[in-house]
Amino acid sequence: MISKEQFDRVYEDLRVNPKLNKDYVYQAYEVADEGAKELIENNVFGRVVPLNPVVLILYIVNEYGFIKDNEPDFKEDDEVYLGKVASIALDKYFTNEHLSYKNTTQVSKFAPQISTLETYLNFTLGVLNRALKRKPSETLVVDILYKGLAMCKAITSLMTQGFETEAFSTWRTLHESECILVLLTKYGKPLVEEYLKHMEYTMAFRGAIQDKEKVDSIFVKIKEEMKALDLKSKDMKKFIEYGWLIAIPNYKDDPMFKFNFRDGVERLAGLSQYSKTYEMASEIAHSSPLLIYSRDAYFFHIAIINLYESFFRLEDIFSKMYLKSVSEEEHKRFMIMKSVYYTNLKNIYLKEKEVFGKIN
Repeated sequence: MISKEQFDRVYEDLRVNPKLNKDYVYQAYEVADEGAKELIENNVFGRVVPLNPVVLILYIVNEYGFIKDNEPDFKEDDEVYLGKVASIALDKYFTNEHLSYKNTTQVSKFAPQISTLETYLNFTLGVLNRALKRKPSETLVVDILYKGLAMCKAITSLMTQGFETEAFSTWRTLHESECILVLLTKYGKPLVEEYLKHMEYTMAFRGAIQDKEKVDSIFVKIKEEMKALDLKSKDMKKFIEYGWLIAIPNYKDDPMFKFNFRDGVERLAGLSQYSKTYEMASEIAHSSPLLIYSRDAYFFHIAIINLYESFFRLEDIFSKMYLKSVSEEEHKRFMIMKSVYYTNLKNIYLKEKEVFGKIN
């Protein structure tokens, strides 16, 4: 058990909601700690189970806050409630931290395939987070890039927990985002402005705009633009979602072009080589037999190979943006980091392709 002084420092570092009573949390921690000692001394788990006081305090804080907000009879001077908070927090701590169900995994978070990529992702996400405004008219490209790299991290987390097929189906969304980003960065302001316009069209179509007059005027514009493109009313949804592609010069030159992802966004982004892989990921996302009866090793390798390939393209966009905005000293530091970790990532990627070729 940690001392009161240690508890105070931990509590301050956790930045707990000020509406909660620190002394009450400490009381609950004392009760929970006593219960934990009894369980450990009686060897209830059949093995040595460490007690992390910081994690236990987090469970207590959140349980206390939830009960305080949702149970009208709750009183801080009620011993029954104090015991309830401590007991539930302790139960959740041991169950979730030490007895939780874990899938068989193909890789751990310490493996270079994961840890190297996460090191790079943490750097890029940290940089982009400082530039985020979540105002599409100002930071659309930065926001999409941030989301894409965040999805890379989500995929690594899924793989280290044994969710290979889920990681692969998440790559499907990542691929959609990177294709859009490739186009926006290639064609610049005219395409960005058209994309933003169609974002507004989508909001009107989905009922996210409350001003009826504005919605009506938007639909008038949509119909006028569709008429100019010789599109029928049945094509409205496709036009709203993909009509922004008309801002790409000579988009009609491709006889296979359609207002959809596969024959529109993906083809124009020059990434049609992923079409079959994207289709497979879509089948998994829609709960086909591939999801239920999948070979874990196969989907681990296909997920990590495609993740790396997407990451390399996103990193290229990031590097060009980042290096334009930093000092010469920061430029040097970044290139030193890149020479180590990016080179390692390339080597890991080539090794994964070699392994996948043998099991495929």
